[in-house]
Amino acid sequence: MYPVGMQKEHLELSQADHDYLRAITTTGQVAARTFRRATALLELHRGQTLRAVAESLRITRQSVAQWRDRYQAGGLQALDENPRSGRPVRINGKQRARLTALACSTPPEGRARWTLRLLADKAVELGLCESLSHTRARQILKKTNSAPI
Repeated sequence: MYPVGMQKEHLELSQADHDYLRAITTTGQVAARTFRRATALLELHRGQTLRAVAESLRITRQSVAQWRDRYQAGGLQALDENPRSGRPVRINGKQRARLTALACSTPPEGRARWTLRLLADKAVELGLCESLSHTRARQILKKTNSAPI
């Protein structure tokens, strides 16, 4: 058996999982991250150590251990990406459309055209969003080819 604190590093894949992993690593039609995970699992199945797999894939030993543990807990779902955290979308598609419509509307009285700062301020005033910078307004309008400038 293994000494206390040590655990078996390699893993046993079912024949179906092994065949699937071999197939996706030889086709070249898979995302790079998925390819790395599949390769790591295959190498662990072959009896390689966590350290050897990590060195060959140029990643950390902890990453290989996490992939192994995820596979043991949930099978081939270990290949999938977890949702990533990030900045939440602050202005959705409907709000973008309303901003674009606002940019195409008649400018405020006393103005010849909408400026980006006026648009951003008006969008906040109308409650389209909590805050909007003129540069973000420009990015939104640029993507819709409706930039007033």
